[in-house]
Parts: sequence; C-alpha cells; structure tokens
Amino acid sequence: MEWVETTAETIELAKNLALDQLGVAEDDAEFEVVEEPKQGLFGRTRGEARVRARVRPNSVRNKSDRRDKSAKRGPRKEGEAKGGRREKSATPRPKREAAPRTPRPDMPPVDPATVSAAATTFLEGMLTAAGLTGSVSVQQSGEDIDINVSGTEVSVFVGAKGATLMAVQDLTRVVSQRRLGDHDTHLRVDIASYREKRREALSRFALKVANDVLASGQPRVLEPMNSADRKIVHDTLVDFAGIATRSQGQDPHRRVVVALADDQPEEA
Repeated sequence: MEWVETTAETIELAKNLALDQLGVAEDDAEFEVVEEPKQGLFGRTRGEARVRARVRPNSVRNKSDRRDKSAKRGPRKEGEAKGGRREKSATPRPKREAAPRTPRPDMPPVDPATVSAAATTFLEGMLTAAGLTGSVSVQQSGEDIDINVSGTEVSVFVGAKGATLMAVQDLTRVVSQRRLGDHDTHLRVDIASYREKRREALSRFALKVANDVLASGQPRVLEPMNSADRKIVHDTLVDFAGIATRSQGQDPHRRVVVALADDQPEEA
C-alpha cells in the first residue's frame, strides 16, 4: 500500500486532504503525523502540519492468539465480576492511545486469486439468496481486485448514491480479506457498473461547473460528497486551465469548492 503525504494548517485539515487523495473514508485509512504546527507568539502557529496516510491494511488475529491472551490473564482478580468484567474503581484509569493496526509479521501473504475466489463465491451467494439472476466478473492486476456484479435488477444493491453498494463492499471484504487474513490486496466491488457511470456523470458535471466558474468569476460550492466522489472531481479538474479545487468542511458534510486558480485562500 503506497503512502501519500499532505501538508495543511492543522493536522485535521492535512488528514482530510489525504483522504481526498486516497478516495476512502477515514475508517479505511491509517495516518502518521510527520510534523505538527508549532505554537508561536500571541497564540499564532508557525509552520504546517505534515501527515502521511495510506489505505489501511486488513489484519486479523487467529484463534490461538485469543486463547493465549485469555490464558495469560489467569484467575479472576479481587474486584473483578463474573464474566471477566471488573467493578468500577473510584480512581479513573488514564486513557491509553490506541496503537495503529499493523499486519502480523508471522502471517504469510494470501494469494490474491484466493481472495478473488472467496469474494466471488460470497457475491454469487448474495444473488442466489435474493432470487436474482446475474454474474460476477473479476479483473485482477497485482494486488488490485475489481469485481463487478451484473444482471437484471441487481441495481437494487446499489442504493441511494451508492450507499447499499458500499455496505455490500464492506461485507465482501470481511468474508474474503479479513476472514482469510489478507492485508495486502485492495478489493473494490461494483454493481451494474454504477461506479463507472457515476464517475462519468460526475466528470461531466465537474467540467460544466468549471466552465461556469470561468465565465462568472464566482466560486461554486458543490453538494456534500463522500471521499471517493470528491476525488473524481479533483482528478477531473486537476489540469483544467485557470481552475483550482479544494475541499472544505468535515465528513459527512465535506464539500468540494471549484474556484478560479488565483482566487484560492492564502495559507496561514
């Protein structure tokens, strides 16, 4: 998984920029803070936040590890209730920072073809359970796996703005990548070629907005979009002469702003 590096006024803004580049939600990414802004005089900050990010690898813990952890705990200690739960203490425990999830080094890599087969079996079973007729096709390039489900009425699994499709993709990743212990492949599911149609429609819309901005000189703030859709808009207009794009706001209300290239806000 390749890392991307972004800089911004704050760490949060740098993370959001990285999500736009990766085209994934925050739960599907992992971050490393390379540099933090420094506190200056009168409450002002000096420098920029610099963040590295990549698509989060999938990792699992096998049953033997869970048994070993349970055995190491030993007998229940005083003050601990049945079921392994401890009674609340009067002194609150300090919060520990969650360590980033990393792949187990002792787990051998999973063949991408095995991941593809597991995902295909799951999606074919989904069609059968729904009483629909369709087919599942796979395109594999190295660690990238693209799966498309086609057939009559399969668009029922797309949902409004692809919401159901994203849920189907999450389930497919659970039964294929996480269940097998795969932490290397990047699996993406499409249904009725919705993603390609969405990309084409958004690209046409972005080009129209860019031409309107050039004609009027006024920036346009688009409707809230998920990170994948924002990436399509940014990629479409990256080489559009005289136009620049940026994202503003926080998910799920984060939007793309299309403006003249010389009308961008100054860095703090």
